[in-house]
Amino acid sequence: MPNRKSRPGKPDALRQQGTLNPHPEAVTAGLFQDNQFFDARDLLQVKYEMLRRVEVEQDSVSQTAAAFGLSRPSFYQAQSAFEQAGLTGLIPQKRGPRRAHKLTAQVMEFIQQSQTAQPSLRTEELAQLVRERFGVQVHPRSIQRRLSRRQKKRW
Repeated sequence: MPNRKSRPGKPDALRQQGTLNPHPEAVTAGLFQDNQFFDARDLLQVKYEMLRRVEVEQDSVSQTAAAFGLSRPSFYQAQSAFEQAGLTGLIPQKRGPRRAHKLTAQVMEFIQQSQTAQPSLRTEELAQLVRERFGVQVHPRSIQRRLSRRQKKRW
């Protein structure tokens, strides 16, 4: 059987999927040292095997997390994610907001009305008006991007 760890495209595929382990060298569990099937660069596989070892083999959380190159809080986060969503819960998620949550339809309507009433308003001034009216701090560049997207849709 060819060595799976030497496949040149695998790190790129893992990176693309968001499952490339940033610290594979920290994984000291024997399973990942002695077996070609297990790849310490695959964070999904590392987390799953860590959870399995604690659940099935009843190993301690602290020792297991350390052997898999992760912290105890990382173990508990992985455990919770796995309980809630199964294997897909172990895939790292992007941090931060998923959408423009501050620029709601109501805020954008207010911006449009303000621009219509005073076409000379700059985005900095619009951001200030939004802050005063809604109590939400929005970066002027966010307003500018959203307005330019709306203009493109009209064409």
